[in-house]
Amino acid sequence: MIIKLVILLLFFIVMVAVGICARRHAGSVDGFVLGGRSVGPWLTAFAYGTSYFSAVVFVGYAGQFGWKYGLASTWIGIGNAVIGSLLAWVILGRRTRVMSQHLRSRTMPDFFGERYGSRRLKIAASAIVFIFLVPYTASIYNGLSRLFGMAFSIPYEWCVILMAVITAVYVILGGYMATAINDFIQGIIMLAGIVAVIAAVLSGQGGFMEAVGRMAQIPSDVEATMGQPGAFTSFFGPDPLNLLGVIVLTSLGTWGLPQMIHKFYTIRDEKSVQTGTIISTVFAIVVSGGCYFLGGFGRLFSDQVDVAADGYDSIIPTMLSGLPDVLIAIVVILVLSASMSTLSSLVLASSSTLTLDFLKDNFVKDMKEKTQVLIMRVLIVIFIAISVVIAIVQYRSNVTFIAQLMGISWGALAGAFLAPFLYGLYWKKATKAGCWASFLFSVVVMLANMLAPQLFPAVLRSSINAGAFCMLAGLIIVPVVSLVTPKPDRKLVDDAFSCYDQKVLVRQREALGDGE
Repeated sequence: MIIKLVILLLFFIVMVAVGICARRHAGSVDGFVLGGRSVGPWLTAFAYGTSYFSAVVFVGYAGQFGWKYGLASTWIGIGNAVIGSLLAWVILGRRTRVMSQHLRSRTMPDFFGERYGSRRLKIAASAIVFIFLVPYTASIYNGLSRLFGMAFSIPYEWCVILMAVITAVYVILGGYMATAINDFIQGIIMLAGIVAVIAAVLSGQGGFMEAVGRMAQIPSDVEATMGQPGAFTSFFGPDPLNLLGVIVLTSLGTWGLPQMIHKFYTIRDEKSVQTGTIISTVFAIVVSGGCYFLGGFGRLFSDQVDVAADGYDSIIPTMLSGLPDVLIAIVVILVLSASMSTLSSLVLASSSTLTLDFLKDNFVKDMKEKTQVLIMRVLIVIFIAISVVIAIVQYRSNVTFIAQLMGISWGALAGAFLAPFLYGLYWKKATKAGCWASFLFSVVVMLANMLAPQLFPAVLRSSINAGAFCMLAGLIIVPVVSLVTPKPDRKLVDDAFSCYDQKVLVRQREALGDGE
């Protein structure tokens, strides 16, 4: 017990120390929100990865989807790496950095307002961010209760409060730079932790081949492959269609999440984009692939887990319960790292959006720079406090809908923003009407899915599948609506896209000249 507490205490001390050291970067709005747009590839890539994979993924999603799809759930991790990381960086990274700086946008709603020339669009986007990021923020505490109950005698409520306070301290002190540095440290812990945990769990099951052999003997209880042995070790698992929905939501969804896109705003230069792409992809393969691969063996513990009574969140903690104290401490720190990194990104995105896109100029005229930073710091406290209250209420009352809100939030945000953001970077003919259509469609569909799922076909009653549907539908809705509505202002569009035509000087090692 002492070893676990010492490791936990050291972890918290390092997080706070980083916040104190990063204070000098957080004096201005650009410094507090974007790190001065000068963050290197390693910090940016790890910030992207750690914000991507929260405790919800490690405990909730890995357990749930590993149980449903067996070893095929590893495809989710591969999709996260290829689509959610590699392609996201390649397609969005450079263009986001260039155009966001040209338009002087610091947040995604700010981007929509400047790119499409609509103040109302900016306000609407900021409202969507605020409404749907709050339950998302609360959901990251899911899974902590069982892990702390397994590892410590500390009440769950105090663990949540302590985690929230420490996160608030370093984000308030150091802003984005403190978040990025801590994300790097937390990312190292996540990489080492997931490898160690997988090795320990499989060793306890007689090794990899023995574990796979036992999994192959388990008959499927999924309707599509009912009763078939070997379904949980097959290439695409017992339910390929729903597996595809999970891959689309958790992979393509990152392209439209404000806290993820925000990382591209901050990156320093071209070389950082190229290096960050590789680092981020490798990180996703190890962490996300490892999480879902581990969860894929969950059914080997079916004699110790009562999913009907305790839910999917009990699977991963049960798998880890027999590990040595040191490894359990590493797991707890791993989950804390995943939770705190995501929490810091979410509250920074929420506070900056509400301050810069909603309050500034709309409710408070001529807001000074220091006032903007102060308001963002106050809002960080408020948002974290709200998330703590919701998490504790959910835990004490055993309310299950909070976990569902994670899928609703992800689907609504990514569904609303992905298409208009992507087309905004690449297509001059995209209109604000197309952007509005994407916003309204996704928000209405996801709210209807939450309130009246019986109205949807069976395949779309899942919030995950509904979210994936919204994202894919947006890619069709935006161009169709844009082509049948008035064209955007030519000067506005030409000015936005002029940033791509600006000539820059680079060193010869980075680009070849014409020669003489």
